[in-house]
Amino acid sequence: MSKDIKSVKGGEYDKVPAGYSGTVYICPMHPEVRDIEDSRCPLCNMFLKSEESVVEMAEMTDKNTKDDHASCHSHNHSASNTELKSIKGGKYDKVPAGYSGTVYTCPMHPEVRDVKNSGCPICGMALEPETATIGEEDTSELDDMTRRFWICTVLTIPLFLYAMSHMVGINLDNLIKGDISGQIAQWIQLALATPVVLWGDAPFFVRGWQSIKSRNLNMFTLIAVGVGAAFGFSLIATFVPGIFPDSFRDASGQVGVYYEAAAVIVTLVLLGQVLELKARSQTSGAIRALLELAPPTARRVDENDVEIEVSLDEVVSGDTLRVKPGEKLPVDGTVLEGSSSIDESMVTGEPIPVLKAQGDTVTGGTVNGTGTLLIKAVDVGDDTVLSKIIKMVAEAQRSRAPIQKLVDKVAGWFVPIVLICSVITFIVWAMFGPAPAMAFALVNAIAVLIIACPCALGLATPMSIMVGTGKGAQNGVLIKNAEALESMEKVDTIVVDKTGTLTAGKPELTAIEALGGLDEDELLILVAAVETASEHPLAEAIVNAAKTKSLDMVKASDFSSTTGEGAQALVNGKQVAVGNSKFMQRLNSFDSALSDRADKRRKDGETVMFVAVDGQAAGLISVADPIKPSTSEAISLLHKAGLRVVMLTGDNEITARAVASKLNIDEVHADVSPEDKNRIIKELQSSGKIVAMAGDGINDAPALAQANVGIAMGTGTDVAMESAGITLVKGDLMGIARAHKLSHSTMRNIRQNLFFAFFYNALGIPIAAGVLYPFFGLLLSPMIAAAAMSLSSISVIGNALRLRRLKL
Repeated sequence: MSKDIKSVKGGEYDKVPAGYSGTVYICPMHPEVRDIEDSRCPLCNMFLKSEESVVEMAEMTDKNTKDDHASCHSHNHSASNTELKSIKGGKYDKVPAGYSGTVYTCPMHPEVRDVKNSGCPICGMALEPETATIGEEDTSELDDMTRRFWICTVLTIPLFLYAMSHMVGINLDNLIKGDISGQIAQWIQLALATPVVLWGDAPFFVRGWQSIKSRNLNMFTLIAVGVGAAFGFSLIATFVPGIFPDSFRDASGQVGVYYEAAAVIVTLVLLGQVLELKARSQTSGAIRALLELAPPTARRVDENDVEIEVSLDEVVSGDTLRVKPGEKLPVDGTVLEGSSSIDESMVTGEPIPVLKAQGDTVTGGTVNGTGTLLIKAVDVGDDTVLSKIIKMVAEAQRSRAPIQKLVDKVAGWFVPIVLICSVITFIVWAMFGPAPAMAFALVNAIAVLIIACPCALGLATPMSIMVGTGKGAQNGVLIKNAEALESMEKVDTIVVDKTGTLTAGKPELTAIEALGGLDEDELLILVAAVETASEHPLAEAIVNAAKTKSLDMVKASDFSSTTGEGAQALVNGKQVAVGNSKFMQRLNSFDSALSDRADKRRKDGETVMFVAVDGQAAGLISVADPIKPSTSEAISLLHKAGLRVVMLTGDNEITARAVASKLNIDEVHADVSPEDKNRIIKELQSSGKIVAMAGDGINDAPALAQANVGIAMGTGTDVAMESAGITLVKGDLMGIARAHKLSHSTMRNIRQNLFFAFFYNALGIPIAAGVLYPFFGLLLSPMIAAAAMSLSSISVIGNALRLRRLKL
C-alpha cells in the first residue's frame, strides 16, 4: 500500500486494533475511517465497505479512466491500485481471483474463506458453503464425522463397560486367570483405545495443532491437550510404570490408566460434532427454501405462438412466457394477457392471493392461481426480486452484530484462561489432594480442559442471526446486516413518510378548479405537460387523468423543479408552474382567494397543488392518495409495542393532520423538504430517541441513512433500499411491526444463548476443577465433562432453531 494510505491509519477514525488480521471495513469517501465492523461512516453516514470491495471499485475506476490512482478528492488521500491488490481478502482468504466454484466460510469468522471444506484456522470449526445452493448439499464433513463416530463407538463400548464395572463393584479382571491379569487388561484397553485416539481424534489433533501454530487457541486445542494427556499418561503407565512415584499409585500399588476416558471423550466429541453439523445445516434452510422457489424451466412463446420449454438460464429480458395454473412464475415481469390470483406469500409473507391482470407486475418464484398468464420477462437472473432477496439474506447471515464485540473479547482470552485454570487445578490437587494425589490432579486437570466450550460462546450470536434473518426473509422482511437487526430492537420512535408508506402511493385526481378564463380540461392539459417530466408520485396521477380523458398530450420544454415545492416548464409558449403555496409565493403567483378552497379539500386529506400560467394564478388541482388497508392495524400494533409514530410529509399542515387524525399518529411534521426530514430525525436523536425511518423515494434516502435504522418499502426506489438497513418486500407498515417483533425475538434468543454459554462455562469449569469435593465428595469424570461440552454447543444451536417457529 502507498505511503499516503498508511498515513491515515491510526487516526481519530481508525478503530482497527494493532495486529488485527480479519476483514477491515473502510469508507469509500473517507479512507481514514477504518473499522472491523460493517457499520456506518461517522463523517458521511454511508455504510462501510470491505477493503476488498473498495479495491474492486478502484479497479473498475482504473479500467474506465485509465488512471493508476484512486483518490479521495476531499482529503487528498490516494492509493495505487497495484498496491491495493495485496490486501484483497485478508489473511484468511484463500479463494483465488476469478474462482467460480463453491466457497466455504466459517459461521463464527466470515473473514475465513476457502475453496476446500476444511477447518477454520481461527476456531477450528468445520467450514460451510458461503451461499446455499439448490441440489445435494456437501455433506462430506458430516459423513466423515459420522463414520468415525460409529467405528469409535464400537471400540469404546467395551472400554466404557470395563470402567463402569469397577464403579459398580464388579471386577472383570477376575475373569482373566493369572498374576498378570491387570497388565493384560491394560493391553486390551490400549488395543481398543489406540485407533479411537489416533484415528478417531485425528481431525481434532490436526485442528488443535493448527490452532497452536497460528496462535488462535480454540476448543480443539483443549480437546487435543486433554485427550493427548490422558492417552499419553496411560501409555507411559503401561510400558514403564516403574517411573511413577507412590503419589500416582492406588492402594494396590497400581498406576491407573485412562484409556477409557480418552476413548469416551473422543467418541462423545464426535457425537457432538455430528449433531452440531446436522443442526447447523438447518440454519441455512431459509435460503435453500428461497432458492427452490424459482422453477428450473420456463415456457417461452415465440411470435408464432409456439411454446418451447427452456432452461431458466436461457430466459432473457423481453421474452414472452406462458405460466399455467398452479405453476411458479419463472422471472419478474409484466402481464400481457390473462388474469389470475397470485400467491405471493413465499416472498411477501402475505397469505391472501393478489389478483393480477394485464399491465400488472408479477414476481418470480410466486405461484400462479387458476388462470393462465402470458407475461413479458423484465428482470431475469441476478436482477429478479428473488435473487436480490437471496443475496441480501446471505450477506446478512454472514454479518456480525455489535453485541458480538463483547463475545470476541471474551473468546480471545477464554482458552488461555482455561489452560491456566487446568494447570492451577493440577497443582492444587497435587499438593493438597488425597492419595493418590497426582492421579486426582491429572484427572481433574483433564476434566477442566474438556468441559470448557468456547464454541458455545462463539455460536451464540451467529446461529441466531442466521435463523432470524432467514425467518424474516420468509415473511417479507429483508435484513441488510446484523447491526440493523440489533438496532431495530432498541428503536422507540418510528418515523414514516406519508406517500407510499402510509398511503398506497397511487394517488388519483379528485378535483380541478380553473381560473382566468381556462376550462378544466385546458388547465389539465397544461399541468399534465409539466408533470410528464416529473418523477413525483402525484405527477403520475395527473398524467393518467389526462390520458383517461383522452386529452391531447403536448410536450413541455425548459423543465425545472424545486424539490419539495414544485415544477415549471414552457408549454405551448406559456410558462406554466405547478406546486405548493410556498413555491407560488416565491414566484409571486399566489392568489389568496384560492386558500379557502384549498383548505377545505385539505381537511378531507387531499393534497392541493396550485397552478400559475405566465405568472398569474390559474387554479388548483387536488389529488388524493388512499390510505393502505393495513396501515391502521399496523400503527395500532406499533403503539402496543410501545413505539411512538411520527409522520413526515411534504404535504401541507391541514392535509397532514387530517391523515394523522384518521390513523392516530402521535406527531406530525408537514411541509417538510428532504433536508427537513434529515434535520427532524437528528433532533429526535439528540433528544435521546432511537429512530427508525421508513420511506420509499429518492428524497427519503438521506433520512434513511441518518436514522438509527432505515426501512425501505419494497415498492420504492433502489436508492431508498440501498440506504436502508431493512427492506420490506410488501411495502406496507405491517412489515415494520413484523421487523420489530423479529428483532426483539432474535436479540432475546441471542441473550439466552450467551447467558447459557457464560453460565455453563462459569459453572462447569469450577465443578470440573473439584470445588464440590471438599463439601460433597463429588468429582466430575472427564467422560461426563466431554458429554457436557458436546451438549452445550448443540443446546445453543437448538435454541437458535426455535426462531423458525416464530409467528410474525
